[in-house]
Amino acid sequence: MAPRWQPLPGERPEPKPIAASLERIVPRVFSVWDEVVGPDVAEHARPRSLRSGTLVVAVDDPAWATQLRWLEADLVTRLQEALGASQVARIEVQVRGSVTPSW
Repeated sequence: MAPRWQPLPGERPEPKPIAASLERIVPRVFSVWDEVVGPDVAEHARPRSLRSGTLVVAVDDPAWATQLRWLEADLVTRLQEALGASQVARIEVQVRGSVTPSW
């Protein structure tokens, strides 16, 4: 059995907020989405994943898919301003019927 980790004598590591750990795992796009896209779009569209610069967004209606595709360049620019230029390069839109946040 491997020895259990213990801090060095006299050293007491401070606990870190869970948000600090989650920020490394969950892209910040999920936390800034409503602010970046506005309440009307956020009501009908939710980010689902971010991989290799492609943000997958679920919408609840084909009309919203068309709207997001039309707004893609503007949304990518806004997301890059909020998150950094290398985070989001393009948006892929999927119609799901429900956009209730899963996080």
